[in-house]
Amino acid sequence: MTMSPLLYYALPTLGSYVMLSIFFLRRPRLLHTPWAPAFQPRLGAHRAGSGERLEHTIEAMENSMAQRSDFLELDCQLTRDGVVVLSHDENLSRQSGVNRDVSSLDFEELPLYKEELEVYFSPGHFAHGSDRRMVSLEDVFRRFPRMPMSVEVKKGNEELINKIAGLVRHFDRNEITIWASEKSSIMKKCRAANPEMPFAFTITRGLWLVLLYYLGLLPFVHIPERFFICFLPTIINRTYFPFPCSGLNKLAAMVSKWLIMRKSLIQHLEQRGVQVIFWCLNEESDFEAAYSLGATGVMTDYPTALRHYLDNHRGAAQAS
Repeated sequence: MTMSPLLYYALPTLGSYVMLSIFFLRRPRLLHTPWAPAFQPRLGAHRAGSGERLEHTIEAMENSMAQRSDFLELDCQLTRDGVVVLSHDENLSRQSGVNRDVSSLDFEELPLYKEELEVYFSPGHFAHGSDRRMVSLEDVFRRFPRMPMSVEVKKGNEELINKIAGLVRHFDRNEITIWASEKSSIMKKCRAANPEMPFAFTITRGLWLVLLYYLGLLPFVHIPERFFICFLPTIINRTYFPFPCSGLNKLAAMVSKWLIMRKSLIQHLEQRGVQVIFWCLNEESDFEAAYSLGATGVMTDYPTALRHYLDNHRGAAQAS
């Protein structure tokens, strides 16, 4: 049987392509100069450490810093009088019991947090604290000038984005403040407002990254992002429920685990200077899973628990 001319040329070409892809996947520095991060994000405090103190409060930040957290994850909203405040939700019902949007109130009118708040990624567990005040991003930057932070923007409000960018410049925090957003359209505005800040993958860009990895093209593609901040698939249907249907959550857990939990993918990203951070992990088994994959760091609601784990498993964390 005679091989067709197409196969005669295609098979060696395909074989060479696969070998080159595998070679450069393991040795990306031969093609790319890795970015040197300004800090190592081993321990990140989600919403400033919302499992141990009320989320986004100064008390939560001080508690997280006492546990030697490497960075704080924060969410930003804009008040009616143009103050950038820390708040995960635009509507204050969950946090304060007041059915008003942040944007409908002046900063001085913002209500106190409730005395206790359920920890979103630990259902049935509640955080308490003596500090119930909402805080401005400017105050946080002033109090903690050299603490690395990730600021997530949920809406494409250009005034909000420009004010965050201006505050980062004013406090000389370009290298230690990360742009984060789920949407690429918002991230585009963030990068335009302050292109000197490192930024994380959006959902669309993350999916594109995974596709390139499985096509074998990732080693040959430029990656401008500096942080891959991703949920750990094993928390779906345990502490994270993205869908109302249990069956969909189980399917999402299975598919995302197969796609994302690949040591070769994570090692490739880290060798190119991309810091891989899994969120939002609140149990030791999840800490173990993340670091065993080679993750740079973990984002948690319980910085004390993660600090205890890191102090008792120095080898595992350092190996990542």
